[in-house]
Amino acid sequence: MSHQYRKDPAAVESLSAAQYHVTQESGTELPFTGEYCNNHEPGIYVDIVSGEPLFASVDKFDSGTGWPSFTRPISADNVVERQDRSHFMDRVEVRSAHGDSHLGHVFPDGPTETGGLRYCINSASLRFIHRDDLQAQGYGRYLHLFAKDGQQS
Repeated sequence: MSHQYRKDPAAVESLSAAQYHVTQESGTELPFTGEYCNNHEPGIYVDIVSGEPLFASVDKFDSGTGWPSFTRPISADNVVERQDRSHFMDRVEVRSAHGDSHLGHVFPDGPTETGGLRYCINSASLRFIHRDDLQAQGYGRYLHLFAKDGQQS
């Protein structure tokens, strides 16, 4: 069963000022201030505007930068990478593919053993869904990400 993700006008309307600034105006939250910077619970992170699944806790690591960092997205189909030359820098912006939310940036300085990428993502662009709530919230197809030795962890 596939789900059609899209930018939800009601979700945009209910965003806090900080969430709106990040997702709709390509802003950045201050380092070490985001809700998910120190979240170590198992689960997935979805776009706060569209609900599309973006990142999993199994791919999260502490980069020491002050933003949640991931080695890869759950599905490359749900993220778009664009050249970003704002603020006198040459970076690669990451946006949600279906919600068109600004998420953050990807850098080539991540852990080499997992491909070398660091997806540096603003907490304000995300909603966290705990592993234990995935089925109830319609994301049960991602439970396999948390399986160990054939068992649900």
